[in-house]
Amino acid sequence: MKLHIVPARTGLEWVKLGIRAFWRQPMALAALFFMTMAAMSLATMIPLVGPAVALALLPSATLAMMVAAAEAVQGRFPTPAVLLVAFRTGRQRLRDMLVLGAMYAVGFLAVMGLSALIDGGQFAQVYLGGAPLTREMAETPAFQGAMWLSMVLYLPLSLLFWHAPGLVHWHGVPPVKSLFFSIVACLRNFGAFTVYGLAWMGVFLLGGLVISLVAGLLAVGGLTSVVGGIMVGAAMMMAAMFFTSVVFTFRDCFEPPEQPQSQALHSSPPDSAPGPDGTV
Repeated sequence: MKLHIVPARTGLEWVKLGIRAFWRQPMALAALFFMTMAAMSLATMIPLVGPAVALALLPSATLAMMVAAAEAVQGRFPTPAVLLVAFRTGRQRLRDMLVLGAMYAVGFLAVMGLSALIDGGQFAQVYLGGAPLTREMAETPAFQGAMWLSMVLYLPLSLLFWHAPGLVHWHGVPPVKSLFFSIVACLRNFGAFTVYGLAWMGVFLLGGLVISLVAGLLAVGGLTSVVGGIMVGAAMMMAAMFFTSVVFTFRDCFEPPEQPQSQALHSSPPDSAPGPDGTV
């Protein structure tokens, strides 16, 4: 496995390719993203351990979207079967993905625990769905301090797990090593990931502006009943585009794995995804 160093402008290409790949199969990719979020939401309802189980599912959900995006750019229709791709590639890979999910849950809960030292756990309870957010609560210095601390601590956690699902699934890298290789790849390609993050911020801001304008026009026209649904649907679609782009960051940061052709259908290795110029 060889690490690639890419120029900063590649970050913008990742965003473009993610959006382009999404619009190849928009209904399928949006539906798959919705199903992954729905599964995680249902997991939170499990008594006592629900939030931890939902967090542990995130690496597998990310991998499912990566595989679905790779399927879309290869001209195949991503079916709901890709949601289980992390659990269908052998006992060893299954165990590694479960370990990876458990490590992510522990890391995220540790971040929330540290934030609780500032505000007594109010932010953690709101973020994990255990308490409603009020304006008075959001304006308190303690709550804001906990929120900013969580954001700062979550960044290295995100970099640790950014490439980890793909490394475990496509390269067979053990979970702990996948975290190391993931953060090294992100840091060595810091320029590209900075451009990538800024570009997505611009996309979300522009999308939010357009959605707000459309919602305002609908409200003026007396269609306030559909405004909420449109805003939620548009937000989910933009989030699905973001997750669709993740596979391109992985593909350009690592040497393509060698896989038997028989595994291609269910694994969809990213080496066959289109390059920065859009070619296959």
